[in-house]
Amino acid sequence: MDTASLAMSASSSTFFSKSPKPFNSNPRNHHPQPCFSTFKCIQTSNSDLNPQSFFKSTSEFRSKKIPSFACSAVASDISSNTKTKLHLLISEFQALREPVDRVKRLLNYSSCLPSMEESFKITENRVPGCTAQVWLHVRMDDDQRMRFSADSDSEITKGFCSCLISVLDGAMAEEVLELKTEDLGALSVVGLNGIGGLSSTASRVNTWHNVLVSMQKRTKALVAELEGRPRGEPFPSLVVSSDGIEAKGSYAEAQARFLSPDELKVQELANLLKEKKIGIVAHFYMDPEVQGVLTAAQKLWPHIHISDSLVMADSAVKMAKAGCQFITVLGVDFMSENVRAILDQAGFSEVEVYRMSDERIGCSLADAAASPAYTDYLSVASVSSPSLHVVYINTSLETKAYSHELVPTITCTSSNVVQTILQAFSEVPNLNIWYGPDSYMGANIAELFHQMTVMTDEEIAEIHPKHNRNSIKSLLPRLHYFQDGTCIVHHLFGHEVVQKINEMYCDAFLTAHFEVPGEMFSLAMEAKRRGMGVVGSTQSILDFIIQKLQEALDRNVDDNLQFVLGTESGMVTSIVAAVRKLLGSVNSSSGRAKVSVEIIFPVSSESVTRTPPSSSVSRSMGGTGELLGMSVIPGVASGEGCSIHGGCASCPYMKMNSLSSLLKVCKNLPSDKNKLSAYEAGRFSLKTPNGKLIADVGCEPILHMRHFQATKRLPEKLVHQILHRSDNGKPTKI
Repeated sequence: MDTASLAMSASSSTFFSKSPKPFNSNPRNHHPQPCFSTFKCIQTSNSDLNPQSFFKSTSEFRSKKIPSFACSAVASDISSNTKTKLHLLISEFQALREPVDRVKRLLNYSSCLPSMEESFKITENRVPGCTAQVWLHVRMDDDQRMRFSADSDSEITKGFCSCLISVLDGAMAEEVLELKTEDLGALSVVGLNGIGGLSSTASRVNTWHNVLVSMQKRTKALVAELEGRPRGEPFPSLVVSSDGIEAKGSYAEAQARFLSPDELKVQELANLLKEKKIGIVAHFYMDPEVQGVLTAAQKLWPHIHISDSLVMADSAVKMAKAGCQFITVLGVDFMSENVRAILDQAGFSEVEVYRMSDERIGCSLADAAASPAYTDYLSVASVSSPSLHVVYINTSLETKAYSHELVPTITCTSSNVVQTILQAFSEVPNLNIWYGPDSYMGANIAELFHQMTVMTDEEIAEIHPKHNRNSIKSLLPRLHYFQDGTCIVHHLFGHEVVQKINEMYCDAFLTAHFEVPGEMFSLAMEAKRRGMGVVGSTQSILDFIIQKLQEALDRNVDDNLQFVLGTESGMVTSIVAAVRKLLGSVNSSSGRAKVSVEIIFPVSSESVTRTPPSSSVSRSMGGTGELLGMSVIPGVASGEGCSIHGGCASCPYMKMNSLSSLLKVCKNLPSDKNKLSAYEAGRFSLKTPNGKLIADVGCEPILHMRHFQATKRLPEKLVHQILHRSDNGKPTKI
């Protein structure tokens, strides 16, 4: 199970919701009579009901093939305390001991939901995240009470909406906003899980959460309008549909411009790559202008791959096997180091590797792991036995080598770090684990494990079969993480960004890299609990967006899916390419619904670098602005354009990989290689304190991870290194 799946499982027992639509179907009536204030439902007896028949079709329900309830309104003042109503609703369901009876009660609530005006059933009123179609209309009456009406094409979902409206219709705005998603936890007793083998029960239960969130978002908007407060400027975004791409905001406009690169530049690059047998591996966070050209060139030359850092080296090996004589790496220096070392390990030492700058291309995380503070951190680990150092793949080969000689080390990625740690704890008794260097990821891992301590043993076993509540509680004191290492891009997804997402995008799909600060992580986890988010690696984020788009296409109803991109904005090129490919594969047929995907960049609208052709910024970008005739470039140069009010546009290190540098390297290969000495990813000739080559020792933690990925177990060599250490703290030889 990957990190994204774990995050979902670790939070599966808590419910989160969104809001239904106003209860009154006539918006011109300022004082509507509600269908009910509180329900009192009387079950008609039918002990022979087969639960398998509950969900066959809406028509069966309407034709009374399932039992009904007598429903009567209980006289109650409209201003009854919201929490009292919720308590009564919870008590009502908890009084029904049999799950099948709770389902019948929910269906009866569905029958009591007043009809909704057809004019309200528009795409703008759709509640995101629900498997069924759910429409919600919200207004504030003359007494400043909130009025909700809702409808759905699913009787079960209508029942959810009906229950929520029975609690919140007629409430003051502050009462609606005070209701917490965890307050709905007790309503999990509705008993849908396992009824009739229904595969979509989890998504239907999430309706509680998704409808409540929508209610609260729209309530906030109406309160702001009443008070004359501006809601704030929206984040920039790109809307991708079968009709094309629409950009909202200057930052998004600059991003969109890069998605349609100059065809002559694309053809020039592809011809060079073919002629000289050059492969390209690039990171998802690559500058969007370069990614646009590479994505287009992929159609002309197959040996171009854009991925996360781990897969870059794997792809380079595949390219070498296919006959590529040179590999160009578009990323930071530790990525080209890894590619060089892995090619050597795979027997392709003759394949030359080039990076894209004659200057050092750094990384804040890699730099943190190379600091004296990190050495001190590992020195403490080296005297604690048994210990294992789990180091993030985004570190230099030197760091991996020096670390491995201090403490037995295995590398990890954001998608496998949790499973790596859990497996290590299960294999080595009383193990101490030292994770680094990303402090936010370390804190997020610890938070995940804390969440697991309140899960059932069965739920924990689904995550890792060797663990239970007791084992998770026992490992927490032995899990350590470095306290002073951050990614400069993810660092800015802090309080101000979270606040704005809560205010304006709380009902959108939320994606977050595992490296984001805790507040953003918690927000994404909350979204994940109701099927509206993902927490994980860059690949996990891309997979999640495509999965949600496929689900929407399968429903074949008009929809606009909003995704907040909680990672470096360079991801957008790969996202747009994947979205357009999927939309193109299905929208060629007639009668298809119109589905669009909106990618929201949680960045300041001013997170652009203005680049007149003669500027130093334009020159440092390899002439990008001049090539495209653009006055702004999405992202930052030397730190400009970052804002705590809207994240950081992109990584300044990644922007050192320019298209002009790539063309320069390709043009000078192979005859003028002497001009590229500063670009070559050379081998480490230096040795570790124990007298071994850095390249050899630094690769071993990577190979340990490869073994774990293939077998789901730590390699015997690593376990031996952990358990049998010499008196001076160095691993003994096998």
